[in-house]
Amino acid sequence: MSEKRILVTGACGYIGSHTLVDLIENGFEVISVDNLDNADDAILEGVKMITGVHIDNHNVDLSHEEASDLFFEGIGQIDGIIHFAAHKSVGESVEQPLKYYQNNVNSLINLLRAVKKYQIPYFIFSSSCSVYGNPESLPVTEDTALQYAESPYAYTKQIGERIIQDVAAIEQQSKFILLRYFNPAGAHESGHIGEQPINKASNLVPVITETAIGKRDKMMVFGFDYPTRDGTCIRDYIHVMDLAHAHTLALVRLIENEDAPSCDIFNLGIGEGATVKECIDAFIRVTGRTLNYEMAPRRAGDVVAVYADNTKARNLLGWFPSKSVDEIMLSAWNWELKRSKVI
Repeated sequence: MSEKRILVTGACGYIGSHTLVDLIENGFEVISVDNLDNADDAILEGVKMITGVHIDNHNVDLSHEEASDLFFEGIGQIDGIIHFAAHKSVGESVEQPLKYYQNNVNSLINLLRAVKKYQIPYFIFSSSCSVYGNPESLPVTEDTALQYAESPYAYTKQIGERIIQDVAAIEQQSKFILLRYFNPAGAHESGHIGEQPINKASNLVPVITETAIGKRDKMMVFGFDYPTRDGTCIRDYIHVMDLAHAHTLALVRLIENEDAPSCDIFNLGIGEGATVKECIDAFIRVTGRTLNYEMAPRRAGDVVAVYADNTKARNLLGWFPSKSVDEIMLSAWNWELKRSKVI
């Protein structure tokens, strides 16, 4: 397979930066686009330390049509797009829904316009398990009926999937894969890159590590009366490098399999659910740190429980997640120590 030139939007973000590493290590040339709204392009130095490849970031807001058009006019040949760039905080989306609809939907539309204009053959979309809402049964498969979206963020992902499916039905020169992430966490084993949001972290694992290291006085566990084994939410936590590798495998499937559907969907999760309390206990166990946390009322937008059936990804992508929740917690803690200059 000759080297393909892949545009990665949101490349300086958490999943984007780890995917850059996996793509480079598997022979792809990458282009980074990120408006740095919730990221820092300094993370690309970490990518260089791991891969030896220097990457310049293009600071472009793809939700603006004119800026997007100018970027694509000047960037040259692109063989594929992996689209991460999106606002992603469930709680913030409840408080600022228009911000999420404007950014997440418009950026996708502008990218798909470019796919059509420049006949870009491969497109990978960063979707989410949040599209399932509160599912009627678990684990969820790709055929599980989508329920009411519990947050504007989740609804932007449902909308995005539908837009892509509609485009795929008529744009025969391009093929699309929708990857439904469950809960990515952890950091690259080198400790050179990890989760480093510019805005206040809202995902569970960085909140845990920031509390443990003293950046936060305490953390809140939202919801203690859910119908689960310990009253806290259940999620499917997946190591970020396992998730990153799935994007490479998805691209390879599109490139090498001419019979691949015009639009396909894959769940990306370990296939097991862990409660918030179990994640906290795992962190304490593998690090030996204490953690100051308090139980709080449920947070708007959160679903009770969701975890994946990943059989399809295993069978068709050859994707096998390899890291446990314990390994996720330990790698996240090592990253926190390094970025906080403790080690």
